[in-house]
Order: sequence, then C-alpha cells, then structure tokens
Amino acid sequence: MDSNALKAFVTIIDQGSFSEAAETLHLTQPAISKRLAALESQLGTPLVDRTHRKAAPTDAGARLLPHARRILDEIHNARIALTSESGEVEGELRIIASHHIGLHHLPRWLRRFKREYPQVTLDLQFMESDAAYQQMRKRNAELAFVTLSDSMDPGFDVFAQWPDPMRFVAGSEHPLAGLARPALADLAAYPALLPDTATSTYRVVSRLFLENQLPLHPQMPTNYLETIKMMTSVGLGWSVLPERMVDGGLTVLEVGHPVTRVLGGIGLSGRQLGAAARALLEIVTEEESA
Repeated sequence: MDSNALKAFVTIIDQGSFSEAAETLHLTQPAISKRLAALESQLGTPLVDRTHRKAAPTDAGARLLPHARRILDEIHNARIALTSESGEVEGELRIIASHHIGLHHLPRWLRRFKREYPQVTLDLQFMESDAAYQQMRKRNAELAFVTLSDSMDPGFDVFAQWPDPMRFVAGSEHPLAGLARPALADLAAYPALLPDTATSTYRVVSRLFLENQLPLHPQMPTNYLETIKMMTSVGLGWSVLPERMVDGGLTVLEVGHPVTRVLGGIGLSGRQLGAAARALLEIVTEEESA
C-alpha cells in the first residue's frame, strides 16, 4: 500500500471534501483523486462515499481508517528515529494552543524558544480546547496546549501539566463585591458568567454548587475568557477566572472554596515527538515550574 495514497484517503475523510484535502496536501484535486482511485483499485473496494456533499468513508473505508492512521504514524516514527541522531533542532513545528494559553503563557515560551532554536519554523493555531483535541486526532499538529479534561481520550499522552488557580470574581460595583466573605448561597442569587457546559471549568463550578444543593444560573455562555472578564467587570454577573487574569477592574470573592483547573501539553499516543517538540516541552516545563 502506497503511503501517499493512504495519506490522501485519510485527509479526504478528515477534511470532508476532495478540494479541501487537495489544498491541505498542496496537490491538485485530480492528483488527490488519482491517488485515492489507485488505492481503491488495489484493495478492490470503494473507500469514500461520493454521493453526499461531505466525503465520508464507506463501510470498507471506516474499517481501513484506523489502520491507515497507524501506518502513517509508524512512517512518521521511522522518520523521527532516523533524524534524532543528528541532534539538530530545526524544521517546522505545528502546535495548537487554547486562546487563554495563547494569551497568557505562550508568549513567554516562544520568546525563549525562538532565541534558542532560530532554525525552527512555527505553525501556530489557536482554538478552544475541545476543538484542539479533534484537530490532534486528525494529526493536524504535533502538540496541543489545552485545558486538561478529566474525561480525556486515553489516546492522548500528557507531556507537561501545571495547575491554573482560579478565583471567584465580580465587578467592583456588583452587590457581591460589598460583602466581606460572601457564601456560595450569596452567589446563587445572581447570574453566573461561565464558559460552555462542556468545559472543565463549568463542570467544576457546577459540581460545587450541586454538592451544596444550590442553584446555578449561567447566562450568555462564551468560551472566550477575555469576553467573560469584560462582562463580569461591568457587573453583568459573577464569574470564575484564572488568577492571572484578575486585575483592578475585578473584586475577588473570598467564598472559601478553591477552584483549580489543570493546563497541559498533549500529543497522540504512539506518535513520537520530533526534536523541536521535545525542546519546546522542556522550555514549557521549566517556565511553568518557575
């Protein structure tokens, strides 16, 4: 089986179309169609259902897909093994970062990384953590820096992690800001500005209120913490934000219930990291432990 044909097949499925797959692989659409056709001819069965607007695997294609990914991962690992002896840190490094990490952690890492490894070209993508997990499954990056989930797919390896303490906060003019030690019951009387229900932050806060048999009144969910911070600062509700985001526009609510999430760097299990990815992880570990 030709690895280029397998790559074409996997990319068509991941992108959902021949045209987007061709763009991803820097090929013409006829070229990627030809590669798929050769693979289908070799295996004697159609692999992609072309009858729908979005390209989807046939039954045979769905059975082939996990094997194709593993084959391509092993080819990737072989390349890593052959280049690791040189000790050179160069080439392209594709990474994903959540918006919060991109704003509050990544700049410090990258300043040092670019100074120490100028031969590496960085390909950066920024997205929500849940979307990052999906992109990693499609092998669209080598590393992702995300909020770690307690229900994370076992197909991921955690290469670095560090706590991200969070604080209950309200705007300086919010009624809760005038209370010396507000209780959770006081917060329950007001709207909460929290990320989407699928996020680890929401689950932690929701569990806390549930354990104390208190109602939680979330409104206007958004996963952009900077937006939540702005809405909180103008008094639209209380929130829970990373400690490093708290400034003079917010009042910390000392409710007596510490909340911490965990951030980290992940990669796919069974897919080895290149020298550039390992070098970045070393910097991340040193910077966050400091």
